[in-house]
Amino acid sequence: MNGAVPGRLVLVPVPLTEGGGASALPEVTLAALHELRHFVVENAKTARRVLKACGHPGPLQSLDMAVLDEHTPEGGLPALLAPLRAGADLGLMSEAGCPAVADPGARLVRLAHAEGVRVVPLPGPSALLLALMASGLEGQRFAFQGYLPVEAGARRERIRSLEQRSRRERETQILIETPYRNATLWAALLDALEPGTLLCAASALTGPAETVRTAGVAAWRKSEAPFREREPCVFLFLA
Repeated sequence: MNGAVPGRLVLVPVPLTEGGGASALPEVTLAALHELRHFVVENAKTARRVLKACGHPGPLQSLDMAVLDEHTPEGGLPALLAPLRAGADLGLMSEAGCPAVADPGARLVRLAHAEGVRVVPLPGPSALLLALMASGLEGQRFAFQGYLPVEAGARRERIRSLEQRSRRERETQILIETPYRNATLWAALLDALEPGTLLCAASALTGPAETVRTAGVAAWRKSEAPFREREPCVFLFLA
């Protein structure tokens, strides 16, 4: 199946923080990015801003830029692969970090495999791995749980269940949240987790305000939250 379609789907990581540019990406990724003329992105305006910061030769307004977000219906996915069928490479970009990880682009990657498209992942920043690296928590057994339930009771139950799993498996649990709900999740973690559980918050990774701090829940209950409002954060804990 692989190679049945002439073009390649190129997975292009982007900087994690607003205003991040070429310095956040390896040379091999920048070189591949500069060659691409067709893109699938979550938001065309912010994608063009990232491309400009990364030195894309453009002209940016002439680039083919299709949108894939959480509202894109399954029936709209095949049309997004049209440049590949014509022999052109297609770049898939997330709003931040690595595409197709906690990102709607995973659906397009799955379809690409089904159609025999060669999928090429490029190296770049992953907030999840950077946070895990810097947390000091268990790095051999870990699980990314994504977003927790918004409803308070269901969220508390989920946190308690994940803490039991963490203790049983000696496994780090990794969570994310929409930035404006970070404080709500932090409060829920402090309320639901046992005092001895280790909890880490990693915020604004790779940016000038980057902060990564790990401490026991009992200590955190006596301290201020280690992140500023609306900053992108990754939360990790180990029971």
